[in-house]
Amino acid sequence: MTAEGDPLVLRDPRAMLDETLQAWGSEEDLWVFGYASLIWRPEFDAEEQRGAVVHGWHRALRMRSRINRGTPQRPGLVFALVSGGSCRGMVYRIDRRRAPDELQRLWQREMPTGVYDPRWVPCRSPQGTVRALAFTLDRASPAHTGELSDEQLLDILRHASGRYGSTLDYLLETAASLRRCGIRDREIERIEKLALALA
Repeated sequence: MTAEGDPLVLRDPRAMLDETLQAWGSEEDLWVFGYASLIWRPEFDAEEQRGAVVHGWHRALRMRSRINRGTPQRPGLVFALVSGGSCRGMVYRIDRRRAPDELQRLWQREMPTGVYDPRWVPCRSPQGTVRALAFTLDRASPAHTGELSDEQLLDILRHASGRYGSTLDYLLETAASLRRCGIRDREIERIEKLALALA
């Protein structure tokens, strides 16, 4: 998952991190909701992880990536949580003593330009509901692509690549990780079939 978004709409990531830390409060362990690359490359040590569902948000391949999975000249795509529907993913519990440092690292990865809206969302798991940090995207953000045709998707999957690899690799890795977790996402499966037809 990348968050470089549109360079014209930079927000102060440090201020957003401070607000998020204040909203967390540091008295309990920190929970983080993963819905795409945080499932297959979390880059933090979690004390616990659970399957969970978030209502009111869905996973969508609708965010422009100008660095990690594309370039400014040929943007790629990454997943974001967009309003509407529901999303199955994973929640990770980070020990509160390590949480500030782990959150700093996570911020460098997800929030270099502040394009996401960090949001605390209730995540329902078989063991109960937890309040977790999720990285959401406003539909009004310039980084949000809106509806894309299959032809546009295929063009991006064929050509977009950035410092962490191609949009195609990112899509396929996310699809595979969801399958390993027993998570069905019919739209991802549909796009994956389109993508595999490229091979």
